[in-house]
Amino acid sequence: MAKPPVPPTATEEEVRVILERYRCPVLFHEVRTRCLGNIATPVSAASPIKIVEDLWGGKLPAFDSIDAANELIGALVMGLWNRLTRHQDRNSPFRLMRIETAATREGLAALALMRVQEIEGFVHGLFGRQEEIDLPERAHRALDDLGKMRAMFAAVQDVANDETKAAPLKEIETTLRHMRGMTKNAEHAMHTVVLFCKRARKQMLAGVPASKPTMH
Repeated sequence: MAKPPVPPTATEEEVRVILERYRCPVLFHEVRTRCLGNIATPVSAASPIKIVEDLWGGKLPAFDSIDAANELIGALVMGLWNRLTRHQDRNSPFRLMRIETAATREGLAALALMRVQEIEGFVHGLFGRQEEIDLPERAHRALDDLGKMRAMFAAVQDVANDETKAAPLKEIETTLRHMRGMTKNAEHAMHTVVLFCKRARKQMLAGVPASKPTMH
């Protein structure tokens, strides 16, 4: 009997290249969290293909061939998506993107924006096209915490971009240290949502209705 073909895989760098080739409007760091949120979601109609389509506004980009389409789907679903499913394990928490951040106004603003987009991506993936979903109580509280952290990152971005406000080097360095702690807290909240949603799906527990947060 012939061996079944090995599913296509792609490294994160290869996924980045494919996203850029097809001019994906969603940046890679947000693509990761959208996929993670959709992996966690209790929405029964959710699927990897739908979240991939949503990256381009609900419809896949045009392809020159079937092979090209298979390459993109393979990279995003069989590669990136499947790797992210391991974060449903309690001992394999998800990590947000790490970047070299200069202690400058611009560096601070760039990092804060990335964190805002990552949190928004997770919420987008979790809710999909729904405005309200049922979540376990612990996941519900963690989602509320994420909303508060998103607001704090956005506030940092606003201050960093406001050139009328002073931004001494020492204050920027202090804020960057605080943001490292906030980043770990955001990762913990995301992991909590993922774990408790997985448990709820397994045990079919009654959830607590959660409304999609307003992203100001």
